[in-house]
Order: sequence, then C-alpha cells, then structure tokens
Amino acid sequence: MTKAGETPQRRYEEGCIAAHALDLIGDRWALLVVRELMLGPRRFGAIRAGLPGISANILTRRLGDLQAAGVVETRQIPAPASVQVYALSAAGRGLWPVIRALCRWGAGMPGHDPGLFISPTALMLSMRAMAAPGGPRLTIGFDFDGDGFEGRMDGTYKVARAEVPGGDIGFSGTTNAVAAAVYGPQPLAETAETVGFRGDLALGQAFVDRFHLR
Repeated sequence: MTKAGETPQRRYEEGCIAAHALDLIGDRWALLVVRELMLGPRRFGAIRAGLPGISANILTRRLGDLQAAGVVETRQIPAPASVQVYALSAAGRGLWPVIRALCRWGAGMPGHDPGLFISPTALMLSMRAMAAPGGPRLTIGFDFDGDGFEGRMDGTYKVARAEVPGGDIGFSGTTNAVAAAVYGPQPLAETAETVGFRGDLALGQAFVDRFHLR
C-alpha cells in the first residue's frame, strides 16, 4: 500500500519481459544508484555525493525499491566503523552490460555536455565501457580527492576501488579534468595545468589513446 504523500510505484502491467525489467529498475535515478554501487559497497552519503541532483528522501525511496526488487542489499561494516552500507546483489551486478550499453549508445548521440558534473564512479565505468581492446599492459591509479581507483589494462580494461591507488602510471584531479585528459583531443603532455600525472608520459599517452567517445 502506498503511504500518504508517496508517488505510487510505476508498473506497466504487461507480460513483456522488457516491461518487467523496467518495473524493477525503470524509475528515475534507479540505474544511476546502481551505477554508483557497481564498483563496490557505499554508504548512503557517498551514494548521494555521486548523485548531487537527488534529494535524501528520493534516494532513500529508490534504495528501498531496489532492495525490494532484489537488486540492492544492505551490509554492516564491523567495528570500529559499525556503519551500514549498500551493495549490489548478484542480480544488481548483472546490470553491468545494461550500463555499458547505455554508455556506448549515449556516446554516439548528440547533445552530451561533458562540462556537467561527473562522479568518480561514473568516469571509471565510462572508461571501462569505452576502452578499445589491446594497448599496453599496465596498471593505472586514479585519485579524485581521496576517492581512489586502480585500473588494469591487459588486453581488456578493468577497474576497481583502491584505498591507496598505485599503478605504473597515475592520474589525479577533478573527474571532469581527468575525463577531458582521457577523452579530449589534447595530448596528455598539454594537460599538466589541470591534471596531475605520474609515470612515463609516453606510456600515459598510449593508455589514453585507447579511449574515444565516438
């Protein structure tokens, strides 16, 4: 039963399996909440920081809806932290091909504004989606003001969270600046004013050459 003041959950009332999937994950913000959890469990505040346009009550509702759908689950971090985090279930992790397809489809559509806010997780997943196969074999660290990740290029490209990102090369700065360095037309050597880079510059250039939005 819908509580007073709540918007009833949208259902399509169709036997189509695509409609059934949208019944579960088709509400506004739902897939972006999944995106923020795709690289590991997060606290409520960290999820919201990655989605600055969402209100706390809507995020609470979406997390509840996704839990009810079996997409998200809660976990308790043991002492001394003793806090609740949200994580994707196996069904939730199975949405990666959907997010990957949306990234690749959206990259080919006009109207994308790269100057708008990009969360660290969003950038890491877009790079995972858009990386061309091949390239140099190496590990890559990313530090976005303490939000760390480590990528691995080994024929394919994978990325995971890292408390202290290491790697053969490394990038630091705002997500929008790093996104511009990775996807933009400027050579990596010309982005030094906006992006911190460590390691061999030629290796870094060979890495960013694997990424194209179109």
